[in-house]
Amino acid sequence: MTPDEALARLLPSYTRYYDVIKENVQPPFAAEAAFHSHDEQFVLVRSARISESDSHEYVFFAAVEALDAAALSTLEDTAWERGLARVRPHMNHRNSDVTLVILAGHIAPDAKLALKKSRRSKSYKHSLHGWSCYRVIAFETSSGDLVHNRLGRDLKKLFCNISTQS
Repeated sequence: MTPDEALARLLPSYTRYYDVIKENVQPPFAAEAAFHSHDEQFVLVRSARISESDSHEYVFFAAVEALDAAALSTLEDTAWERGLARVRPHMNHRNSDVTLVILAGHIAPDAKLALKKSRRSKSYKHSLHGWSCYRVIAFETSSGDLVHNRLGRDLKKLFCNISTQS
C-alpha cells in the first residue's frame, strides 16, 4: 500500500465528525481536518448558564515516501504553527489540540526515535483561557508499523482498522 492509498482509506473515518479539506491544502500537507465542539451546562433554563466551553482539534495529514528526522522536524513545526494560528483563546476556551498524521512508505530509525520523544504544549493566560496539546502518529505503509508520541497513542485503533482493510 502506498502512502496516498493509506490516506484515501483513512480520510473517510474522519468525515463523520470532522470538516475534512482535500483541495487547496497548502504543502507539505495532503489534507486537513477540523473538529469544533461547544458544551453548555445550565439550570432549568438556558439563561441560567452554569458553564460553557469550546474545544477544537486541527488535524494535518502528510503523505510522504520517506521520512527522516529533518523532514519530521519540518512537518512538526509547520503543523504546530498552523494549528496555533487558528486558536482564539477566550474565557470559555477549553482546548485547541493539534494533531499530525504522517503516512510514510519508510520511516528512518532516527525519525522513529524523534517521534516518540515529541512533546509540545501551550497554555493561554495560565490555562484560564485554555491550552493546546500536540499529538503525532506515523504509519509506515511498507511494514505496517505505527510510531507515536504519548498523546498519539489514542489514534492506534484507527490505524489498526485501516491496515486490515483490503
